[in-house]
Amino acid sequence: MTEVRVLSATGMLGSGFMESSFERGISLKPHVIGCDAGSTDGGPAYLGAGDRYFSKEATKRDVRVMLTGRDSLDVPLIIGSCGMAGTDSGVDWMRDIVLEIAREKGYRFRLALIRSEQDKDYLKRRYREGRILPLKPAPPVSEEIIDRTAHIVGVMGHEPIAAAIEGGAQVVLCGRATDTSLFAAVPLMMGAGAGPAWHAAKTLECGTASTAQRKRPDSIFAWVRDDHFDVEPLDMEARCTPQSVASHTLYENADPFLITEPDGTIDSTGSRYEVLNDRAVRVYGSQFRKADRITIKLEGAVLDGYQTVIIAGVREPFILRQLDQWLAAMQVKFVDRVRELFDGAVGPEDYKIRIRVYGRDGVMGKLEPRATEMGHEVCLLFTVTTARQETSTAIAKSLTHFALHFPIPEWRGLISGLAFPLTPPELDKGPVYRFNLNHIVVPEDPLEMFRTEYREV
Repeated sequence: MTEVRVLSATGMLGSGFMESSFERGISLKPHVIGCDAGSTDGGPAYLGAGDRYFSKEATKRDVRVMLTGRDSLDVPLIIGSCGMAGTDSGVDWMRDIVLEIAREKGYRFRLALIRSEQDKDYLKRRYREGRILPLKPAPPVSEEIIDRTAHIVGVMGHEPIAAAIEGGAQVVLCGRATDTSLFAAVPLMMGAGAGPAWHAAKTLECGTASTAQRKRPDSIFAWVRDDHFDVEPLDMEARCTPQSVASHTLYENADPFLITEPDGTIDSTGSRYEVLNDRAVRVYGSQFRKADRITIKLEGAVLDGYQTVIIAGVREPFILRQLDQWLAAMQVKFVDRVRELFDGAVGPEDYKIRIRVYGRDGVMGKLEPRATEMGHEVCLLFTVTTARQETSTAIAKSLTHFALHFPIPEWRGLISGLAFPLTPPELDKGPVYRFNLNHIVVPEDPLEMFRTEYREV
């Protein structure tokens, strides 16, 4: 029976893991080490700006430990969605960290860089051919929207990764990739069952997120075979249970049984979860349904303007009793102040002011089921967004003073209604982005949207 051993270092590169857990994983002689480094969970800023999530220091520490383990076994190390969003600059950033560690440690290996940032001319051609299709919900797409998008990545499946390893790569740094593809590629190459390989990959993708009562980011291990897989955390004080493993298929998925990949769907409808021992679980019955065509998801982010933030607290009971009316009236009256400020050159269509009320419904907004409940104080988060940072800052500075003294009928004279925890109260956030693509491309080949470069280190 085929057995492929897979070590997942941690759920997110840079979040850390215990070296003792990782070393135990290395002692089990994995055939591959994998680690995801990115997501859209942090919002569109990382894709739009090509910025990184964790610091170089945090990332380098994790990569150093993984490269050391890889070197001791001479097995592939695969890192996906480099730099958080998987942009070309994120891959380059991770490359430089890997090269720095290799110089310091004297490691030698063949490095593959798989870039997933998309050529806009290619996408516009596919759009004209009707091969860019919307997902739900999807904003409109056009050639103009493609041109205006700051960065667009395609989310690769396992095929480019497998091709890089077949090309001799021992360390693979991927642009944007599905979390599961990192862990499924080698088991599929070595002949493990497709259902167990993909379902095990889903279980491994976020490290110890599939354990019961996860106490910290850490390493986890799977044995993938023809018709089942076993999974076990590497911290001896952690444990997997049938419930913890089964429930992870719902993580970041609308359907807990069907998980879409570029070339098919993981189907856990018939999966059976059995207790293997007090820390490990065995899973039978997982299936992988091959699709009739390859589909590559697009992620894009566009500049939405420049933003200034104001944080303020309200404890005044008369204001809290009429908070919504007070905020609404404030914004109506402030329109005239902005016109006055810019001598009529800036109107309501030129800026966006948003106010979140924390302590009532700041997290969920209109979806908050307990919106009528409010304590003795709230925190107001004002955001001012315009096309230029200077304009956002100017509006915010006037808004701070305007809101501070905005009256209510119960007041007489000049009274202040806000408490600012910071000085100055206005924080320039800089450029802000929004996601503007939720579409798929139907390529002719699973490799055509990705570029692989090899380097001898």
